[in-house]
Amino acid sequence: MTPTLDMQFVRQFFPAFREPSLSGQAFFDNAGGSYACQQVIDRLQTYYYQTKVQPYGFHPASITAGQLMDSSHQRLAEYLNVDADEVHLGPSTSQNTYVLAQAFARQLRAGDEIIVTNQDHEANSGVWRRLADQGVIVREWQVDPDSGALDMAALEPLLTDRTRLLTLPHCSNILGQINPVATICARARQAGVTTVVDGVSYAGHGLPDVAALGADIYLFSLYKTFGPHLGAMVIRRATAQALGNQAHYFNGDYIHKWFVPAGPDHAQVAASQGIADYLDQLHAHHFGTAAQPAQRAADVRQLLKGAEQPLLSQLLDFIRQHPRLRLLGPQDSNERVSTLSLLTGERSPQQVAHALAEHGIMAGAGHFYAVRLLEAMGVPAQQGVLRLSFVHYTDQQDMDQLLQALDRVL
Repeated sequence: MTPTLDMQFVRQFFPAFREPSLSGQAFFDNAGGSYACQQVIDRLQTYYYQTKVQPYGFHPASITAGQLMDSSHQRLAEYLNVDADEVHLGPSTSQNTYVLAQAFARQLRAGDEIIVTNQDHEANSGVWRRLADQGVIVREWQVDPDSGALDMAALEPLLTDRTRLLTLPHCSNILGQINPVATICARARQAGVTTVVDGVSYAGHGLPDVAALGADIYLFSLYKTFGPHLGAMVIRRATAQALGNQAHYFNGDYIHKWFVPAGPDHAQVAASQGIADYLDQLHAHHFGTAAQPAQRAADVRQLLKGAEQPLLSQLLDFIRQHPRLRLLGPQDSNERVSTLSLLTGERSPQQVAHALAEHGIMAGAGHFYAVRLLEAMGVPAQQGVLRLSFVHYTDQQDMDQLLQALDRVL
């Protein structure tokens, strides 16, 4: 049985909850970026104090700096159930997908086909669509215009003997709906198609078991998983070898450099293992016993989900009963993460977000780079949605404050 999350224990690791300038404010804009945990902040500060030198050199500070960077790859890999040399840390997910698209451009030929969705954040859509400029045929897996969902039956006609690549989101940053990624990736592999999965909107709710998902490439943002502003990219070894080195030719022996051609931010890479430090401490506190990495990761995923589900159900119930709110995406809390996008009646999402801020609610409004999805669902992109998003450190008091504020504002 999964224990109940100890919220007092959790929140002590997030300095934002002790920050005077944030006092009295409830944070519901986590899909845009989570609070950083203390373990990451401490590692970043220590790196700048003690090892802010060129890493992988010959003197002690340089050697330690390189070891810290290597440790981050190893420890994140354990939580993702992949090998350390399959984890690549670049400046952002948008930049990482750009590099990937350039790598695939060298492999694809005119007449080859790729499949994109109109459910994606533009970072995992636009770079692939541009390959049409070199003769690649781009096919769009379109959402149902009413629900915004992707239907597996609609994928089948798109798969041909010329299909080389399929890109899709683990879950939409608008709908919050969790796609059946393992099933989709298995079907793609059966057809000999490489998969690129955008997990940015999913990973903040629990780092995924990438091996179980079967994705060839899996991307997410560390600044949305309590860490520094970096993009994490898992590229399974066979796919990386097929794509080859994208960096300086003389870095061919260093696979961590292959897909970060501009070079990594040494300090942020080294600090990234602070995410694993935090998750390890969560596990030790709640489960008490030592566990192998795969079990530890699975336990923590369940712990975080268990913390979010009751609040998510409460918020969904409120939305269902409110005459001025319309939810995009599934009503069932088991089918989604706690990112909710709302249409707000006569008042624009921007007006409502401003009004909520006056009641201490930090929320977002806009299209959130999912213009194609909103247009497909008949929502004007310039209007966008009101987006409320939370993670495991959100507590009942935060939720009560949000519901009271929504009631007053609407």
